[in-house]
Amino acid sequence: MPDKHLSTQFDTDLNGVSSRVMELGGLVESQIHQAIYSLSNFSPEAAAQVIDIEQRVNAMEIEIDRDLASIIARRQPTARDLRLLLAISKTTANLERVGDEASKIARMVKSIIESGSARQLPSTDLRVAADLAAGLLRKALDAFARLDTSTAVAILKEDDLIDREFDGFVRKLITYMMEDPRTISPSLDLLFLAKAIERIGDHAKNIAEFIIYVVKGTDVRHASIDDVESALR
Repeated sequence: MPDKHLSTQFDTDLNGVSSRVMELGGLVESQIHQAIYSLSNFSPEAAAQVIDIEQRVNAMEIEIDRDLASIIARRQPTARDLRLLLAISKTTANLERVGDEASKIARMVKSIIESGSARQLPSTDLRVAADLAAGLLRKALDAFARLDTSTAVAILKEDDLIDREFDGFVRKLITYMMEDPRTISPSLDLLFLAKAIERIGDHAKNIAEFIIYVVKGTDVRHASIDDVESALR
């Protein structure tokens, strides 16, 4: 990920912490895939595995933050190096939150299974959105490893697809609840699932914004796509 520096030890430190972030990303991705599997197959075993991984994700976030603090204290980085370390810290926090969302999905799947009514509702639509969100996170991690701003912009645009999936799913659930009040409780469960999936896409978008911040030194959070593209010209 990082460019070469005059300090070989600094390069070693950066490469080490960058590798840890990619390792954390892989762990979180496994959580998401297990969560999607638990949703697709209403599998309490898969849901339990997602929840079990959560402690490892939390521990890795703390370890990476400790490593970053040590690098900043010892190396006193400036300019782009400092931006990179800050972006790594924020990316780590977003990955931990993605893990939280995956755990929420797993816990909700267990609740839906116990209720016995999930198969009557449009959970297939959720799996489509979940696959989109998982794919977006994979792209964000790949782009972060390469500091690829072109892919970062594409991710910002693709997040809109997940938002549209979420809006459409909410409208469908409202229709189900209006037609049959008995579906209100399980529909609300699915609504919480849909929101967790949407949040995964939001965290992938955040990571994409950090890439642009590292490369260009411009904070593009809350900026329009046109403004982001202008910043990259």
